[in-house]
Amino acid sequence: MQLYGALVLFMTLSTACALRCYTCTATDPKSCTDTKSCPVIFNRCFSLRIDGYDLVTKGCQTSIACIGAIACCEGNLCNRAVPAGSSAILLLVSSAIIALVLSG
Repeated sequence: MQLYGALVLFMTLSTACALRCYTCTATDPKSCTDTKSCPVIFNRCFSLRIDGYDLVTKGCQTSIACIGAIACCEGNLCNRAVPAGSSAILLLVSSAIIALVLSG
C-alpha cells in the first residue's frame, strides 16, 4: 500500500510542475542542451528550422501557434534533437508498476 501512495504522490507532483522544454537558437540541434520551465500559458514545446540560415530554434509555445513550419510536441523535454531511449523505458516500467498495483 505504501508503494501505491508513493506512486500517486509522484504522479501528482509531476503533473503540478510546469512544462520543461529545451530552449536555444543554434546551427546544430544536438548542441541544444539548455532547458527552461515554461510559463503556465505555454502547453507545448517547439522546434523550428530556419531554412537559408541553417538555424534551429527551440522553446515553449501555445498549441494555438503550432502551425506551419513550427513542429510542436507535448511533454517535458519532448523537443530534443535525438530521441532518448531511456524515457521510453521509464514510461514502460512505470506503466507496468501501475498495472501491477491496480490489479493486486
